[in-house]
Amino acid sequence: MSSEPAGSRASSTSPASSASSASFMSPAPRALPGRSPVSVALSLARSGRVPGPRFPAGPQTTPWPGPALPVPGPLDRLLRRSLAGGRLRPAASAGALHPVNAHLLLGAGTGLPPGRYAYQPVTHRLHPRGAVDGNVPPGALAVLTVTARRTVSQYGHRGWPLLLLDTGHAAAALVLAGAPAWCPDADGALLAAAAGLPSGRCGEHALAAVRLTPGPEDALAWWAARPPGAPPPPDAHPAPPVLRDAWDVLDALTAPARGRAVPAARGRGGAPYPDAVWRAPGAAVPPEAGTGPNGAEAGPDGAEAVAARRSAQPPFPGVPDETRLAAVARAAAAAAAAAHPPRGRATGAPAGATATTAGPALAWDLVRADAPGAPRRAEDLARRAAGQAWLTRTGALLLAHGCPDDAGPAHVRHAHLTAGYAVGAAQATAARLGLASRPVGSWQHGPGGPAHLVHALALGTATEGNSPR
Repeated sequence: MSSEPAGSRASSTSPASSASSASFMSPAPRALPGRSPVSVALSLARSGRVPGPRFPAGPQTTPWPGPALPVPGPLDRLLRRSLAGGRLRPAASAGALHPVNAHLLLGAGTGLPPGRYAYQPVTHRLHPRGAVDGNVPPGALAVLTVTARRTVSQYGHRGWPLLLLDTGHAAAALVLAGAPAWCPDADGALLAAAAGLPSGRCGEHALAAVRLTPGPEDALAWWAARPPGAPPPPDAHPAPPVLRDAWDVLDALTAPARGRAVPAARGRGGAPYPDAVWRAPGAAVPPEAGTGPNGAEAGPDGAEAVAARRSAQPPFPGVPDETRLAAVARAAAAAAAAAHPPRGRATGAPAGATATTAGPALAWDLVRADAPGAPRRAEDLARRAAGQAWLTRTGALLLAHGCPDDAGPAHVRHAHLTAGYAVGAAQATAARLGLASRPVGSWQHGPGGPAHLVHALALGTATEGNSPR
């Protein structure tokens, strides 16, 4: 990705051939009795099967009709420093495909009439999707959805995990730009209804929410009870089977936890949605990132660092000093820890729930290129990353792992969203410290490194010829 999780497709652009990568890694899984569709899909994404032919990705952004309004002052700086741009944006995205959309729910005091608005990142404008009446809660929220076609068109069956990672990166960019909280595990039905999306499939899947300004805890449920807004324009292209499979996986990942009834919105004739569990940011450039190499003053602050963030063009083989590597690793671990559900609280569950479905927290390993046995391990990891040989010429790799193939849907969703969020925070810290970095977003099974890799950040010191792209 140009500033994005590096690609997951072994192709003519990959240094390693598809055949060598496939023979190195595990074969495609078979559907066995007792295995959930998500488990089978995750095993397939991590297998040696090469993605099939590409198909049309559709427009770069959703072509919303109607007027395009300037972003109001209270939100202008936040959105400009987090999501705005064309192919290159502050938030990382696999292949620079940017599948993440932001639907803004604006209450009183935000500078525009209360209602739902679709954010257009290329033009940095808002498209009205419907006004709302009544006692609108104050503040502004963003529901983050994904248009799966954009990513799956290139990465095939390996695409849906990248959608989750990209959403985590977008949430991290918003938080680093000043958003006060986010929610990675609310029910998909709650998020979609709050965004005003129509029931049934509409080409977008809601995966997370971000509180852009302070507001009430139950604002998502209030918005979910309002009538739907204007739907996204219909997709002009047919949906190939691999895209429909990705939709099925996303539906399963965002369904209510087992044993809990599908929620109905307040005021729609049923029980209320469970309250969203908002997380404090946890993603911040740490104080020790205020100095660069040899004690020199580091680059811009956290918000400026993420706004200027770009993934370095490899190679960047220099091993950073221990102080800076430790600061990057701490930033990732702190962001991931803050995203984990409060102890004893189920993800997306109402207050009082005790069983957790998010699974164990992610583990983090830092692999240095100058460690004993590093060259062989780097070669193995490069093959596991869809044959990306440039990984053998990086100074270090920060690896996020801990989501086995048989993990439950809530665990899979939470692990990938959290990994994207934490690596986004870590990359901002790396930028602040003057390090070259590049997220690596697709991992297959194989020897070398932890068993269940989810995400990674390649790190190094810039050498002559390195430049962001």
